[in-house]
Amino acid sequence: MKAFGFVGDSGSGKTTLIEKLILHFAREGLRVAAIKHAHEGFDVDRPGKDSYRFREAGARQVLLASPRRWALLSEEDENRTIDAPGDLLRRLLNRLEDCDVVFVEGFRGTADIPYIEVKRNREDAAGGSRPIAAGVVAVATDDPALAEAPHLVVLDLDDPDAIARFIATKLELPQC
Repeated sequence: MKAFGFVGDSGSGKTTLIEKLILHFAREGLRVAAIKHAHEGFDVDRPGKDSYRFREAGARQVLLASPRRWALLSEEDENRTIDAPGDLLRRLLNRLEDCDVVFVEGFRGTADIPYIEVKRNREDAAGGSRPIAAGVVAVATDDPALAEAPHLVVLDLDDPDAIARFIATKLELPQC
């Protein structure tokens, strides 16, 4: 499965960029999936709903289904050890149905997939920038001065079509 990740500070525009890329590739007829890293303890269910009650009662997995959509809620064992940083993301990628490309938001360079780091000029560049995460092959920014690493490709954050072409080339997808 071909996957491409996106990392960056909160509010940098990762989700907006991924949304534009999903629209772009889906419009071209590709089957697209997405995985978003969330904070520990997030919940997509609501107290009082049947599925929430099943989970609270001890069900390890609850599958919600309708004729057009389904969602699987799975509880991870608190004592589960993860052998390598990319184990969780690899397991999640393996659970997806066959698709042409998966966009991953977060997981900060923990798996063997290429990443784009998203940076905005409104961010405080002097505020202690993080080291470049493993797997980062490009920086998407609205201020090229923020792309500190000279070996990285610098992409215009405001040109999602160019970013889509970069991803298609990198993953050997049909050119869109």
